[in-house]
Amino acid sequence: MKITAVHTYYCRPRWGFVSIETDEGYTGWGEAVLEGHCDAVLACVNEMSTYLIGNDPSRIEDIWSTIYRAGFYRGGGVLMSALSGIDQALWDIKGKYFNAPVYQLMGGACREKMQVYSWIGGDRPDDTGRAAKEKKDAGFRAIKMNATEELQMIDTYDKVDAVLARVAAIRETCGKYFGIAIDFHGRVHKPMAKILAKKLEEFDPMFIEEPVLCESMECFKEIAACCNIPIATGERLFSRYDFKRLLQAGGVDIIQPDLSHAGGITEVKKIAAMAEAYDVALAPHCPLGPIALGACLQIDATCYNAVIQEQSMGIHYNKGREVLDYALNREDFRFVDGYVRLPIRPGIGVEVNEALVLEENKTPHQWKNPVWRHADGSVAEW
Repeated sequence: MKITAVHTYYCRPRWGFVSIETDEGYTGWGEAVLEGHCDAVLACVNEMSTYLIGNDPSRIEDIWSTIYRAGFYRGGGVLMSALSGIDQALWDIKGKYFNAPVYQLMGGACREKMQVYSWIGGDRPDDTGRAAKEKKDAGFRAIKMNATEELQMIDTYDKVDAVLARVAAIRETCGKYFGIAIDFHGRVHKPMAKILAKKLEEFDPMFIEEPVLCESMECFKEIAACCNIPIATGERLFSRYDFKRLLQAGGVDIIQPDLSHAGGITEVKKIAAMAEAYDVALAPHCPLGPIALGACLQIDATCYNAVIQEQSMGIHYNKGREVLDYALNREDFRFVDGYVRLPIRPGIGVEVNEALVLEENKTPHQWKNPVWRHADGSVAEW
């Protein structure tokens, strides 16, 4: 079997898809995007196609290593996101060839279903208590919210109190044992992160996410010493070597590699195994589309330390299109009592709505992160 073609597509609201075709009729799909930089990633996929055309798609480790190492310069968001989408598509082909879900080719499942959480926003707040209750009534056992609006390195306690009020509303509305994940989104610097982490402890959060950026990963230990809340991070790390430094630095309890940024299924499986050796949990990052979610669930199925899965159905970023618009097998992604069953279809488990993908690609999106500014006019972290 040989690879004959590589295609890339823009898909609203902010995603990029890649398809890889073979001479035996198998087509694999991947999700290759770095939010806000879709042009660069899809161009990179096309550039990498010279390593793919004419090669055997089943040699995933060899193709992965060739793309990663033969380019001399490696790592980073754009290169690794392009490689991630290619890797997903290659595993999709392999699963379809053997007529099995990808996880069956990686040792089989160690669980029967995967817990998921749902987003409720929170950074441009409305009624967080009501929003969380709606998710609880829909069967979810946990939600994630953005903790705060923009914060200066040293800011005022009224902003701290506003965060506490929003979390308190959820705890009051949804009860003591409902899971609350609080995403600092890298908007908070160490001085304020220590204050927030300590004060949030009374609400027993499931975890706090990105209390500071991984650029300052040496600070996680200091923040962890301020509170008894699990710390999660990792969506902006792109390789096992990035995660090696994170795990060695300590202070982190949950890693969140993104299957469309951190090297795809091949690399994240290795990252997850490395984290397990440090007794660190896995919760893959996935505010993306159905192919990325399908890839995450393949990893979740086979990794003992996987604890909960992010998914973006109904997330506030989705404008114009929703996750399952691009999947013809919507029923396979039905949530029951806060869980989703493992994929059952061959490959990654998504029957892609190719007609919609082609239609969307006619008018490429140009999604960009919003630019926030502090009251003094300086740029704020989003």
